[in-house]
Order: sequence, then structure tokens, then C-alpha cells
Amino acid sequence: MPYRSISELPDSVRDHTPKHAQEIYKEAYNSAWEQYKDASERRGDATREETAHRVAWSAVKEKYEKGDDGDWHPK
Repeated sequence: MPYRSISELPDSVRDHTPKHAQEIYKEAYNSAWEQYKDASERRGDATREETAHRVAWSAVKEKYEKGDDGDWHPK
């Protein structure tokens, strides 16, 4: 399901990324949720949710990197 606010994001996102990264994640996830609703658009047997999460993390990784502390920091 698409996220209406960043407070609904998974703990792994909310607890380890700055607010800006959370906003990127939410927007990318919601966009991918719509874009990949048809299973033929997804790779392999990935679910719609799995695909949306992968796209969202990929979007975050464009501007952030995971530090040794396990948190995400601007590049």
C-alpha cells in the first residue's frame, strides 16, 4: 500500500534515515507502487511491494550512503 505520510514508513527507514531521505523514500515507493502494478512490469517473481521497496531504497542511495553506525548520511 502507498504511504500517506513518513510516520507510516517501516521502522528500518524511520529509525535510520534523516527526514529528507524519508521523504525521498516515500515518494519513490508510492511512484513505483503505481508504476509496477502490472506483474509483467516487474523482474522475476518480485511482488509489487518488494519492487516498490527496492525502487525506494535505490532513490535514497542516490543522495545518501549508509555509515558505519548503520544510519544513512548525505553523500
